[in-house]
Amino acid sequence: QVQLVESGGGLVQPGGSLRLSCAASGIVSSIYAMGWYRQAPGKQRELVARFTSTGTTTYADSVKGRFTISGDNAKNTVYLQMNSLKPEDTAVYYCNVRRGALGYWGQGTQVTVSS
Repeated sequence: QVQLVESGGGLVQPGGSLRLSCAASGIVSSIYAMGWYRQAPGKQRELVARFTSTGTTTYADSVKGRFTISGDNAKNTVYLQMNSLKPEDTAVYYCNVRRGALGYWGQGTQVTVSS
């Protein structure tokens, strides 16, 4: 019902910036929440940033002040602006959408922060 395609990942030096995009298609009405998660090798998938239709926004403590989640309703797209990137931000980043009782995941985009 909902398809998600992430883009914008890549290799960046510490202190650099990237902007991830997640384009939603299909049935995009009545979405309760959209967010970004990440998973590094050997670690659990964790919440990075999330917002709900009621206006609540949540960030992981590790990214507060550096990352910003935003959306463009006309384009059905959610963004994650990542500034002051650190090596520990290296992970596969996944877009997630909650619609009704179902959750949907994108395929993921690799972010690598290294000198």
